[in-house]
Amino acid sequence: MEWTDEAIVLGTKRHGETSVLLEVMTRNHGRIMGLVKGGRSKRQQPVLQSGNSLEVTWRARLENHLGQITTELLTSRAARLMALPLGTYGMQFIAELTRLLPERDPHPYIFQALSVIVDAFEEGDVAGEMMVRYELAMLAELGFGLDLEQCAATGQSHDLVYVSPKSGRAVCREAGKPYHDRLLPLPSFLGGASTSNRMTYDELAQGFTLTEYFLERYVYGPLGRQAPELRLSFIEAVRKDLSLEE
Repeated sequence: MEWTDEAIVLGTKRHGETSVLLEVMTRNHGRIMGLVKGGRSKRQQPVLQSGNSLEVTWRARLENHLGQITTELLTSRAARLMALPLGTYGMQFIAELTRLLPERDPHPYIFQALSVIVDAFEEGDVAGEMMVRYELAMLAELGFGLDLEQCAATGQSHDLVYVSPKSGRAVCREAGKPYHDRLLPLPSFLGGASTSNRMTYDELAQGFTLTEYFLERYVYGPLGRQAPELRLSFIEAVRKDLSLEE
């Protein structure tokens, strides 16, 4: 069988003397691994770098086989990503996040989100916000989506400042006040009450604390794993980038 699709490179592994195993997230076929013959050549290596967009053609005799991949470069962004800590850590971490999805399971929304965020690793506030949103999208795709649109207690859609750690639903200021020490903060950029016109590191830190809690509860904990160190490295790169702008 054979198919062609748009893809973003997540990583490669050496295979033999001249080939590599290429891992990509495709638009219509999900996360795919395949053998690229001659992938270690001087011509192919720059193409098969993390973050680049490719057109890939996958071929195999049977659907469950590893398959061979041939590629054509669509967008080259790896050099730019590797030039900044935000890009280096951001691309490595987002690849780790994407690997939470089962192989060959289509997730077109995640592909679309990935295709946007790989071009956003230049400014800390933008990159940080989009990574928080990507983590929320991953939770939703895995069946653990949060409801941040209206208050779990009153049904109102304004003045939302908390999230229930039990239900994953937003809570408004008035309803949550008696239990504020047991609730998670909902940062303004995720729909809570706006506190400033400029994204701050404290707001982003609240977002990462929120997603970390639910990722550990529903994903990493049941798998007996911890969040990758790359996550901390990326968050630190965001903090340093924002501190340079102050």
